[in-house]
Amino acid sequence: MDVVELLAAEVAAKAPNLWGALGCAMAYAAALLTALDSFADLLIAHQSSDDGGIGPAHGLKFGGKLTAAGVTVVSAGTVLALDSNWFAFVALSSVFAVVLTIAILLMRRHRLRVIRMRGTAEPARPAADMPGSMA
Repeated sequence: MDVVELLAAEVAAKAPNLWGALGCAMAYAAALLTALDSFADLLIAHQSSDDGGIGPAHGLKFGGKLTAAGVTVVSAGTVLALDSNWFAFVALSSVFAVVLTIAILLMRRHRLRVIRMRGTAEPARPAADMPGSMA
């Protein structure tokens, strides 16, 4: 037996863990729903405030949910990679990235529509905060 035959036998013997892949798919789904929920919270906070900004509590809530979603995705992706289940890893990560990208684009489009409806631009910064100001 040469090295190539040994490697082929080892690869053939180690099939992906389908139960592990199912658990990781559930973790990806939960992380995706958490991220989308955090975007919804951010939109609600922007709409309910007078100046269109968010307070520290809403920012903390938004950041905490996104952080939890990120940790979940990294953990599930690591499990899939360690199991050498590259198909599930690539498929789940791609779907996660595509759905979040679409959500971010839609959220940005909605935010610009709200700004146009209010007839105001983003909240103005004080002159002292402007780059190059003499104040």
